[in-house]
Amino acid sequence: MLKSEEKLKRIRMVVRGIGWIMLILTTLLVVHLFFQGYLTDAQKLKSVVHKAGIWGPLLFLAVQIVQVAIPILPGGVTTLAGVLIFGNFWGFVWNYIGICAGSVLGFHIAKTFGRPILHAFFSPKTIASYEKHTNSDSKFTKYFAWAIFLPVAPDDLLCYLAGTTSMSYKTFTWIILLGKPASLLIYSLGLTTVLKHFFGIV
Repeated sequence: MLKSEEKLKRIRMVVRGIGWIMLILTTLLVVHLFFQGYLTDAQKLKSVVHKAGIWGPLLFLAVQIVQVAIPILPGGVTTLAGVLIFGNFWGFVWNYIGICAGSVLGFHIAKTFGRPILHAFFSPKTIASYEKHTNSDSKFTKYFAWAIFLPVAPDDLLCYLAGTTSMSYKTFTWIILLGKPASLLIYSLGLTTVLKHFFGIV
């Protein structure tokens, strides 16, 4: 038991370390793009994205799926990147596809490895705050649906928790597909408004 706890602790430290490294690299990239004028000139940014062709959206989707399924970066970072790079409409579309696919992948990972995998990505305190909702599968399904529709809880943790319950892939997928658009649209519009009015971006 002690060895298992030590192993989980090491995995959690590695995950957090990778998360910090990715956050720092992402911040440096955003700063570089800002001073190069890509974040303040929408046409300049769009021209670069256009030159990338289909590889631009595909690369973004891959990053978004991974960051959702393996939560080591704040979700807002990649969501913001989607809005900045692809604009309001396509930013929403690619964010939606990537987040939904990543959520299903996270659910699958939890289904495969069980509850111990939660401790590799989330702190015991955070897990304890939400796992009480899994005592009843029917009540958790309703709670999960509302939490996804109204983002009042960490979606990545909830997706992993859902994977440790008897919830089916079909039920989970439908909740994600129907619940994500509203919260993502509100979030994207909020980011766009802040960037436009306070920073003159987008």
